[in-house]
Amino acid sequence: MTLTIWIDDWQIQCCGESFAPGDVVSWKLLEVDPEDYADVVGSERAREIDCREEHHGQGEGQDPTPVEVVSVTEVHCRYGVPPGAADTMNCPVPGTTVLVPVDEADGWAKARPDVRFAGYLVTARQVRGGDSDDVSAAELPRSPS
Repeated sequence: MTLTIWIDDWQIQCCGESFAPGDVVSWKLLEVDPEDYADVVGSERAREIDCREEHHGQGEGQDPTPVEVVSVTEVHCRYGVPPGAADTMNCPVPGTTVLVPVDEADGWAKARPDVRFAGYLVTARQVRGGDSDDVSAAELPRSPS
């Protein structure tokens, strides 16, 4: 069993470090509600997301989880003001997702026409004491709602 981890573009741009498949990294992982990502990655892919990586605030006092990166996919989508919205906040537009497998993640994806970089979907395996063990999302701290 593997984990699918969401990494926001701004989290890695602010203070994250580059990583690639095969790298072992230590991240603070918080369990998420996959539906929170349905507009960004599509409902089917959202159901695969187990947790998100957190650099700021949430997860304070939590030990980082060492994981081996298996694959990295850039996520791009269009943003716009939803029809009938009372405010002018841009939100992901469902159905506009573009997924791009990449060999390295540094937070700065190549620009793509009509969509904006939103983050990464990372497939990873937990690493404990040099041995690979499976981790379930039930073992991760919950993200505040």
